[in-house]
Amino acid sequence: MFTGFDLRTNIDFSDYENEGKSLFARHRRQVKDKLDAFMLNDGHLDGSEMQENWFPQMNCDVFISHSHKDEKTAVGLAGWLNNSFGLTAFIDSCVWGYSDDLLRKLDDEFCQIEGRFTYSYELRNYSTSHIHMMLSTALTMMIDKSECVIFLNSPNSISSSDVISNQTRSPWIYHEIAMTQLIRRRSLSEYRRDLLQKSEKTIIMDSAHGVPVKYRLDMKHLHEITDNDLIAWYGTQHLTPTEYPLDHLYKQAGIGNVLIES
Repeated sequence: MFTGFDLRTNIDFSDYENEGKSLFARHRRQVKDKLDAFMLNDGHLDGSEMQENWFPQMNCDVFISHSHKDEKTAVGLAGWLNNSFGLTAFIDSCVWGYSDDLLRKLDDEFCQIEGRFTYSYELRNYSTSHIHMMLSTALTMMIDKSECVIFLNSPNSISSSDVISNQTRSPWIYHEIAMTQLIRRRSLSEYRRDLLQKSEKTIIMDSAHGVPVKYRLDMKHLHEITDNDLIAWYGTQHLTPTEYPLDHLYKQAGIGNVLIES
């Protein structure tokens, strides 16, 4: 990760939603859904292989962190980034289905109480911890691989009553924003070495239900941007082969060490 942005926007990206969806569908990988495909000789499941298969890593420019309720906006934003600048985005809401599906398979196989249609509370805690650890690891790796992170800051991610203290009820938003502060900073040159060999892009998740927990978000390291910044950025489309789209956004935000040529 090179840098991150705290985006508050009222722009309607719905015109680009289908493009965002098609990009996700195009690169969506068919996962192995049979647990016996991951069985080791000693009878254990291969957790590393399961994580790689169910939560594969992609090559992308931007990691979009958002509330599950803002998924349509995030998908539309991904479509806009691709349509306007040719940038690829990883959306953190679209792997929740993978996570829930995999957890259900584990629970049905290993956590049901014999002779009953219920699960063991203790075994379910254990299976959930495995799947959520796989997912959180995959998300952290994607943040590390992405050149920049955009956090969609909305009342769905930080409620109006929590705005002053920057608190969120989503453990996944908390995890992602915390990781953007802790994860290693990498130079732009590391991301631009293979500029002409860009490939896959997809989309990922968040959301918490039922348990009344809040997390304080430290976002001082994220650069605030608004609709005006996006509109100004959109006006820089007169790009030459020596200019890269994200460099113009970095320059607008006053971020140093950009590679743009004056």
